Amino acid sequence: MGNCCESASNFFGPQKNTNVRVSLPAVCFVWQIAMIVLFGVFVRYDKESDAHWVELKKTENLTDLDNEFYFRYPSFQDVHVMIFVGFGFLMTFLKRYSFSAVGFNFLIAAFGLQWALLMQGWFHHFDYSTGKIYIGIESMINADFCCAGSLIAYGAILGKVSPVQLMVVTLFGVTLFAVEEFIILDLFHCRDAGGAMVIHCFGGYYGLAISWVLYRPNLHRSKRLNGSVYQSDLFAMIGTLFLWMFWPSFNSAIANHGEGQHRTAMNTYIALASSVLTTVAISSMSKKGGKLDMVHIQNATLAGGVAMGTAAELMITPYGSLIVGFCIGIISTFGYLYITPFLEERFKLQDTCGIHNLHAVPGMLGGFTGAIVAATASESVYSKEGLIATFDFTGKFENRSPGTQGGFQAAGVCVAMAFGLVGGAIVGFILKFPIWGDAADDNCFDDEAYWELPEEEETIPPVLEYNNHMTQQKHRET
Repeated sequence: MGNCCESASNFFGPQKNTNVRVSLPAVCFVWQIAMIVLFGVFVRYDKESDAHWVELKKTENLTDLDNEFYFRYPSFQDVHVMIFVGFGFLMTFLKRYSFSAVGFNFLIAAFGLQWALLMQGWFHHFDYSTGKIYIGIESMINADFCCAGSLIAYGAILGKVSPVQLMVVTLFGVTLFAVEEFIILDLFHCRDAGGAMVIHCFGGYYGLAISWVLYRPNLHRSKRLNGSVYQSDLFAMIGTLFLWMFWPSFNSAIANHGEGQHRTAMNTYIALASSVLTTVAISSMSKKGGKLDMVHIQNATLAGGVAMGTAAELMITPYGSLIVGFCIGIISTFGYLYITPFLEERFKLQDTCGIHNLHAVPGMLGGFTGAIVAATASESVYSKEGLIATFDFTGKFENRSPGTQGGFQAAGVCVAMAFGLVGGAIVGFILKFPIWGDAADDNCFDDEAYWELPEEEETIPPVLEYNNHMTQQKHRET
């Protein structure tokens, strides 16, 4: 497979010109103008954000506390911080790529959320009688979720692509996400509040497929920059802590009000704590002298939140959440130790951030965990009304059994993987064309290719520093 990618690389030719002075402004201006036009034609406020809410309150005997904004906005704030701060800073571990990690994350998330409001609106909130999309606070949360899939994919190709390529990745990523989400959540009627399937499994395999197609046989020429320093790892740990703290909000943001949201946050909270301990244990066991590896602590400690994305709103029990966190912490850390090097050596898969171990595999396993928990659900555990409310067994799904639900949940995981792998491969081949301004193999992982960098501070040799100190001391004495 690696030879196939290398041949394709030779066919498409070298990609060395990083001058995006024309292409990047053109893409940003044209696509933003397109967003303005499309929003003008299709997008309107929903009834809870429209000025007619005042009249609606009177006619339906409501208060402002019945407005969805007051239930969902705190969770939206947490999710928004995760998207723009958590994901951005988590990728600042590279010693010379922090500007690009945070800055390009900012760029594609800002574009992605606009495109997501449209794509998800056409699939979920389109009113055929008026021809409009009506958006509210839940639309904003779902748009951020939609962006997360593309941000996850960015982790696999971090340092190897141009900002124009990232915009293309986001355009197709959001589109594919909206379609697979519609199939999984609407047609299959799966439960996936935290997005183990639709976000992490899809985004992980989408990024891996793109990275496999964009294989760089001479990437070792940039090996000197494909690593961290003390300060960059510390900045990345800031991203980890933001993500870790807010992940219960991420998983519970669109769960059912009341006990559903409460249970989702609690299960995620517990699983995250469990995954930290097993990550530290395996990391220490793997190194001579029991020293810890910061790569493991930055990433595998978050795997518990990913793995609970589907099952968190179900009655998995608190100790079940601990078991999930315990197991996925081990699996994720082993992935960084052994699977990532194996995939690069044998399958020519260059995964910069290790999203295979943090998102793809935990998302897949989390989806299958949710399928098992759903299939074993019973009235004795949920109650009759609780079973209906948790799985939304209403309308055309009112006669669906928990066993059937479990089968559809498992099928949903397969759909997410298929969309990620096939869609990512297609997008990867599109990005192979030498028109996007990506860097040469010896210039990857370097901010200098796309950013104006401040001058490095001049360091004073120790001898001169001592002489300056003695001169100043003599002046003070006189």
